[in-house]
Amino acid sequence: MTKNSANPIAAGRLLSLDALRGMIMILLCAESCLVYVALKNLDLPVPAAMVVDQFFHHPWHGLRFWDLVQPAFMFMAGSALYISYSRKLEKGESWGSNWGHILYRSFRLFLCGVALHCVYAGQPVWELWNVLTQLAFMTIVAYLIIGLPWTLQIGISAGLLLLTELLYRCIQVPGFDQPFVESHNFGSYVDTLLMGKINSDGWVAINAIPTAAHTIWGAVAGKLLISKNTNAYKIRVLFIAGILTLLIGFGLDLLNVSPIIKRISTSSFVFASGGWVLLMLAFTYWLVDVKQYTRYVWICSVIGMNAIFIYLFFETVGLQWLNGLIAIFTGGLLHTLMGVPADIGAVLSALATLVAEWGLCYWLYKNNIFFKL
Repeated sequence: MTKNSANPIAAGRLLSLDALRGMIMILLCAESCLVYVALKNLDLPVPAAMVVDQFFHHPWHGLRFWDLVQPAFMFMAGSALYISYSRKLEKGESWGSNWGHILYRSFRLFLCGVALHCVYAGQPVWELWNVLTQLAFMTIVAYLIIGLPWTLQIGISAGLLLLTELLYRCIQVPGFDQPFVESHNFGSYVDTLLMGKINSDGWVAINAIPTAAHTIWGAVAGKLLISKNTNAYKIRVLFIAGILTLLIGFGLDLLNVSPIIKRISTSSFVFASGGWVLLMLAFTYWLVDVKQYTRYVWICSVIGMNAIFIYLFFETVGLQWLNGLIAIFTGGLLHTLMGVPADIGAVLSALATLVAEWGLCYWLYKNNIFFKL
């Protein structure tokens, strides 16, 4: 835990990154508070129901808005990694002197990810599907090459995607020899070796290999954003890179080379999702850092500057206790005293929990308290 200036401008922060990271965390917090589940249970008419469906992962082959949240999270982590690294270089620290800190931080992220699965299961389990365990791996990979020219970094990220394609297509294990079939692919086979089980929803632990590209791309973008190039140049590069990766991702899918599947992070998914994230970053940078539309950025910064803390909080205390407690005195009370339908009450309870968890981050923000792993 550290106490620092809560003013991002005074701290020399990129407000666009704070805003985008904060928005990602608000969306994740809303999921944990069951906002999307409550809305889905309202049985809304088709147009509204289709919008709500965008806040759930695609069952398999396809892409929804919610499939972009984790890539954006990883991308922002890469950007923050490079910016932190550059500042330490300015203070006289070397790559090697910071290496131990990176390893220790990754170890703590890994432990938190494993512990969360134990909380979900209600007992000690060995599972590696959590985003934090994957972020631990991606952080190490991105840091190992953080000082290389951006062209080499992009090349290495492409190599990771090619490696994944070869693993899925070339290693033929009986029962796991169908690259793009749920639970019958190489990723599921590796899970049987690592954990002795297969994820019932099709997720695989070796997603950490291809999606490390998102963290590497984030580090490259972070280097671009704090460079001395003009704002117009930065936005142009982000925009062109976003369009190119979108074309590659959807092109691979349309040509039946590699289907877009988030749950096993196919190459086409990595490119397509990365493209959308690059465009989101370009727009946010233009809006916030260039045009200076910063009036409401603090709403996102409040939660984004304690991102890991609030993630751990709403995945443990929130899910296990706070959601139910607030529901008693919001939706539950309205249902009992005023006859508000239970499904409407569930939406109100979920929103009230979201506000409460945001309020916790606001209190920490106002008191200059920031938890770091």
